[in-house]
Amino acid sequence: MNSDSDLQIAGDILEVTHLLQTPREHPATVAEFVGLARSLAEDRSQWEHLVRYDAASRWYHRLRTGPGYEVWLLSWVPGQGSGLHDHGRSSGVLTVLDGTLTERTERGTRALGAGAQRVFAPGYVHEVVNDALEPAVSLHVYYPGLTEMPMHTAPHCEARSTPGVVTA
Repeated sequence: MNSDSDLQIAGDILEVTHLLQTPREHPATVAEFVGLARSLAEDRSQWEHLVRYDAASRWYHRLRTGPGYEVWLLSWVPGQGSGLHDHGRSSGVLTVLDGTLTERTERGTRALGAGAQRVFAPGYVHEVVNDALEPAVSLHVYYPGLTEMPMHTAPHCEARSTPGVVTA
């Protein structure tokens, strides 16, 4: 049996610069959108100074846009939630930056702590709530950019007509 690993045989691919793909200016795949969200989450200097907390409603700020996508920063004080909704024709990546959020779907409930990510396709129905005692901050990447957020009624997820709502 050969004990040489692929790395020993081929060498370090990062050292063979002509084989590396040029990084894209803007993400175009699910993995690249997840990577964008992770890199923004890790660089607090890009978002931390922007965060505001509003006791009356969820605060949100569009952090970045690119060809066909947008990135939103949201804050959640204890008790605030999104209501049961989907994101129309948009896919997305939800990343918790600070605190803990609870995601509810018809499949169950899950706590999302800082660093947790959820990737979803068009038509994914969920509710996000801050059930904790501390504020939370989240980052949302939508592709294409969010143009609607249809609200749903309880367990059967029947859509209510609320076109034009653009925050999540």
